[in-house]
Amino acid sequence: MQTSLLIALASGAFAGGAAAGWQLRAHRRTVRIPGLGNPTGKRRILLPFGGASISRRSLDAAVRIARAEDATIMPTFLVRVPRHLPLDAPLPRACLRFLPLLEAIEQRVLAEGVAVDARVSRGRTYRDALRHQLDDEPVDRIIVSATTDPRTGLDGEDLHWLLEKVPAEVLILRADFDDRATVTAQPG
Repeated sequence: MQTSLLIALASGAFAGGAAAGWQLRAHRRTVRIPGLGNPTGKRRILLPFGGASISRRSLDAAVRIARAEDATIMPTFLVRVPRHLPLDAPLPRACLRFLPLLEAIEQRVLAEGVAVDARVSRGRTYRDALRHQLDDEPVDRIIVSATTDPRTGLDGEDLHWLLEKVPAEVLILRADFDDRATVTAQPG
């Protein structure tokens, strides 16, 4: 089976260093997962997030649903681009934050035997980045973590917009008040 995986690479981070500078570029690679069917035509579950971690409960729910529906999970890091920069401007700090986290999510999902197709979407706000992603690729379901911290993802107004405007199933999860379990990138 083949799964297409969108990866944002930081050229200059690995070869050329500071002389080359940082640039985010979208690339696709194919990941073969033994025992899984072709993801083409499969249901797709978008899992958007914007912080340095993602709710473990949301990720676990996405995995359970994807397994039950033979769906592909699309973890999508939402990058906020400051208004004084062009939308495609290099963002080295964001790159250092989201690449290891996307890799950690990808590895966790693949370990569960579920197809994964990661994304990075840019916008002026988290909602704008999500809107760009949904304009490019419609999905069947969106699973999002409810948060009270607008710096880490979609806030209440964004969730209301999602429920009112997005033509997909929307599942909003809020973990128990004492549950702070998250998935983060392993220190490298």
